[in-house]
Amino acid sequence: MKDAIYGGVNAAVLTAMRPDLSVDLDRMAAHSKWLLANGCNGLGILGTTGEANSLGVSERIDVMEGLVARGLPPARLLPGVGTPALTDTVLLAKKAAELGCPGVLALPPFFYKNPSEDGLFAYFSEVIQRLGTGTKIYLYHFPAQSAVPFTVDFIGRLLKEYPGTVKGIKDSSGDFANTKSYVDHFAKDGFEVYCGDDGALYDLMNAGGAGCITAASNVGSAWNGKVYANWANEVGKQAQTTLAAIRKAVTSAALIPGLKSLVARHTGDAAWLNMRPPHMKLSAEAEAKLFATFDACGVTLAKAA
Repeated sequence: MKDAIYGGVNAAVLTAMRPDLSVDLDRMAAHSKWLLANGCNGLGILGTTGEANSLGVSERIDVMEGLVARGLPPARLLPGVGTPALTDTVLLAKKAAELGCPGVLALPPFFYKNPSEDGLFAYFSEVIQRLGTGTKIYLYHFPAQSAVPFTVDFIGRLLKEYPGTVKGIKDSSGDFANTKSYVDHFAKDGFEVYCGDDGALYDLMNAGGAGCITAASNVGSAWNGKVYANWANEVGKQAQTTLAAIRKAVTSAALIPGLKSLVARHTGDAAWLNMRPPHMKLSAEAEAKLFATFDACGVTLAKAA
């Protein structure tokens, strides 16, 4: 897809933490800059992989402000702002807009299960109307976690009511047929579809998608970038094989603890092992197994920042 605002590779960035479990903005910023230098076009901050739902609203604002203050370009940040409370969602989205982020990624209000389509539509209508800026809304479809799916009919209704404002979707369903259905219905009108599964990137690009927003990009961004740059040729197809192996390796362990172990090993910085409960560090056995599985992919990471 041409002219996508976040077109390309976007890492779902890990949130670094100190031993007291406060956010370590210096480490997070250094990692973010490394990602932009190694295959990423943009950064999905404050998402699932970033432990956003373990952070308070004020802490999320601190992350947005802190990364921009440390030199991360706001035009390349896609902050996660979705909460069950629409006032919190609006507050976070307004802060992102104030900082210069072109868009925000919004989960549905995920505490109440099985909302009616009218109720879900009313929630997003309130958010959009209260936001009242040019900020683009990207929907975050992750039914395994939120239990609130975004159907094609619902998206079509939002796009009809708010054309140009609801700009795209990250699909973390793991169901490529579902991801492709979003492309087939809406991409022709400029709706940006991103996969949350690195293994789907090559096929999504060839179907007319915009790129990816993925957890495994924290360690595999160079291969995501190679696939994105070569999606129309054999080089990209071959790179996708390695990328799929990276994704499989990363998801062979608990995702957030596993990624933090991999980044800690890569950087030589054990502080990356800090995370908020209920997430827990991998056992020595699980960590060794993850490292062996990852190393079997045959990839070497560029020197850390």
